[in-house]
Amino acid sequence: MSDIELIYSPGACSLAPHILLHEIKAKFNLRKEQVGKFSPELLALNPKARIPVLLIGDTLITENPAIMTAISGLAPDKQLMGKPNTIEAAHVMEWLAWLSGTLHGNAFALLLRPARFSDNAAHHKELQAKGKALIQNCFEAIEGRLQGDSEYAVGSRFTAVDAFLFVFYRWARLIFDWDLEALYPKYTSLAISVAARPSAISALAAEGVSSTVEVQHTL
Repeated sequence: MSDIELIYSPGACSLAPHILLHEIKAKFNLRKEQVGKFSPELLALNPKARIPVLLIGDTLITENPAIMTAISGLAPDKQLMGKPNTIEAAHVMEWLAWLSGTLHGNAFALLLRPARFSDNAAHHKELQAKGKALIQNCFEAIEGRLQGDSEYAVGSRFTAVDAFLFVFYRWARLIFDWDLEALYPKYTSLAISVAARPSAISALAAEGVSSTVEVQHTL
């Protein structure tokens, strides 16, 4: 697995697959990009102008759910996408689709990238307010979905969902002044559990970001 390369931006959504690569103990290379200042090489690889991008040999994969599925396939015994061909696996994909599309693609994008939704700068504050409200709604949904007697989002093992949830908790911790422990105790417990995993510690260190302090508004 030494022909793997992850194109990432520090602290961005690419942190989730980065954690998974460490989770499976893969040998891989990192290529750093800055959101909003993508290199011509990145844009040639991914005209959608998004990270992460995963390269496995000559194969290029974009979009987080697809990338995390590919990483899971490199170490099927880890079952990072849930137990294959089961409802558990369906729930993992259900989570990833919603987190990627609604929480990330809509809520956080409205807050951090309002220009994606309107060219009229006069509308941006309203869009950002809608984004913040949607993030709150999503976090309430996450809290309600998590099981208090389990440290994992799906089943009884660590999956890609846990890594992805950690990313968004981290962003909220660093962007807002919310009392996350009081508002979302189950989500907080999950985030603490993920942050303590060697895979997360290694990924955060490699990206040069903290689990709770640093944030770049380039998500």
